[in-house]
Amino acid sequence: MKLMKNISKKLVFVSAVIGIFTALPLQSQENERALDLDALLQQLEEGKFSQSQQNKARESDFIAKRSEQDRILRETVARRDGLLRQSETLETEFEENEFKLADLSGALDTRLGSLKELFGVLQQVAGDTKSKFSNSVISAQLPGRAAFLDNMAQSMGKSSKLASIEEIERVWFEIQREMTEAGKVTKFTTEVIQADGEKVSKEITRVGPFALIADGKYLEYKGEIDTVLELKRQPQARFLDTVSALENSSGELVGFGLDPTGGSILGLLVQAPSLKERVEQGGLVGYIILVVGAIGLLLALERLISLTFIKMGVNKQLKSDEVKTNNPLGRILQVRKKYPHADVESLELHLTEAILAEVPKLSRFLTIIKIISVVAPLMGLLGTVTGMITTFQAITLFGTGDPRMMAGGISTALVTTVLGLVVAIPTTLLYAMLNTRSKNIVYILQEQASGVIAERAESINSKSSS
Repeated sequence: MKLMKNISKKLVFVSAVIGIFTALPLQSQENERALDLDALLQQLEEGKFSQSQQNKARESDFIAKRSEQDRILRETVARRDGLLRQSETLETEFEENEFKLADLSGALDTRLGSLKELFGVLQQVAGDTKSKFSNSVISAQLPGRAAFLDNMAQSMGKSSKLASIEEIERVWFEIQREMTEAGKVTKFTTEVIQADGEKVSKEITRVGPFALIADGKYLEYKGEIDTVLELKRQPQARFLDTVSALENSSGELVGFGLDPTGGSILGLLVQAPSLKERVEQGGLVGYIILVVGAIGLLLALERLISLTFIKMGVNKQLKSDEVKTNNPLGRILQVRKKYPHADVESLELHLTEAILAEVPKLSRFLTIIKIISVVAPLMGLLGTVTGMITTFQAITLFGTGDPRMMAGGISTALVTTVLGLVVAIPTTLLYAMLNTRSKNIVYILQEQASGVIAERAESINSKSSS
């Protein structure tokens, strides 16, 4: 009590001092009117008296509430003691329950015996079968099987619940149904998400566990979202022809392209670039090679047709005694009639001149075709070098961690090389064939010209001897 009184006195003194200094600003206007120290002292005494009254009121209020604070403290302590006793009781019950649970678990294991191993195998089989059903196209026709097996495996693994006879029989039934449906080709209706994103209901043909088809196209089943999707890219036309044949069949045997790996091979076929995409991989150099090759093929085709008709005209002229000027041989033989009195040397020169005039017509464009056959592989080599430069730039920027970064340059290098060879090989063969045909016609012209010269020489000799 003495301590409380001392504290109270100190609080009163401090409050008085604070009140004095607080009262000074409040009385600033009156202080301005104070003219001497007596008035100021009187004002300080009045402020001190007012502050002292306030402090006494606070002290009495604090003493009055002290009993209330003691009561709250006693109640809190009693509550804490009660909670501690309850905690000790719960800990004791928890330990006793642990011992009981261990005894019951041991008794359960003893009573289960070999059934425990059976349920473990059943849980494993349910999990493995669920994974198989999730990726099986049969689930598109028979949904909900994977969800049942998943729930069953999770419930058996997280609790002490045992599988019922009905659940065990259903696992066996679903596995047997999967085997039975794997040997059937059936049709059913379900919703399909098309390549453009539209969701429509279609009649689907399921070929065992291998493929889903509809409207002449291959489909794929996404077990994660339980949805049937139309492949954005379809395989080659020869596989799509088998799809149409199967859909249009009325029970007879037809050929069908199926994927025994469950979609892996079909995915690779879909990802394989088409001929157009391969050509586009060649870039600018590849297009230039194709343009040059097309020009060479057109020129070779023109020469092939022209030389064929020329050879036919020459053959007709050989079989005919009438000289026609619509073919090179006729124009050569026409020289004989044009110069009937020329001597042998003059006639030989005229015939040589006529043959030389026909040679450019026969060998026209052959030089260009030969140049194209030589330039095409060089342009392919140019594309190869360009592609490798692109590849090394990608390696410099991105490293070798991702091979797809280098795929563009490598594709350009390989495709341009292939295009160069594809253009060079046929143009080389065509040049050799056309050059041979042209030379054969020239040989015929030279042969017939030599015959004309020999005939003229014999005629002159017979006249001189007579």
